[in-house]
Amino acid sequence: MATPDFILELRDKIGHAPLWLPGITAVVLKEVPPGAPIHQLPEVLLVRRADNGEWTPVTGIIDPNEEPHVAAVREVKEETGLDVMVEALLGTGAVGPVEYPNGDVTSYVDIAMRCAVASAEPGADTPHVADDESVEVGWFQVSKMPPMKPRFRLIIADAVAQLNHPTGYRPRMGYYKRES
Repeated sequence: MATPDFILELRDKIGHAPLWLPGITAVVLKEVPPGAPIHQLPEVLLVRRADNGEWTPVTGIIDPNEEPHVAAVREVKEETGLDVMVEALLGTGAVGPVEYPNGDVTSYVDIAMRCAVASAEPGADTPHVADDESVEVGWFQVSKMPPMKPRFRLIIADAVAQLNHPTGYRPRMGYYKRES
């Protein structure tokens, strides 16, 4: 799904004026299997966006009256075909303003969550491009990710830290201010 209908309806009323929206970033990690070398890091699910060609974790807009964790699960399913469950809150921060090619200006309050594939069944962790928002999807070792914006690298590092040390992890309040 591209731009949600509720946003198109708002844009009919406000034009390209700045709009503040709730969003999610779903960092899906595949844990290191037991017996793996101690230095091995988890894999992260990434999508290559159709609009700008950039690699990111799954991101999306929260629908009206939708809980953020429900939006994260929905967005991962829509974009990659995977069923996931939210396991932890990683943090929240402001993103933007973002100016789109059509002139729309939007800022986001982003809620980042660590997710895991919901089933251990064989093939349950095999993603595919499931909508027109992405052109590629795949698992990447955290130590061998493609280039991406610093805020996504930060959130992925937070997800690994939270996975490895859940009792000592404190959710991040704020992201990088120098880029969206």
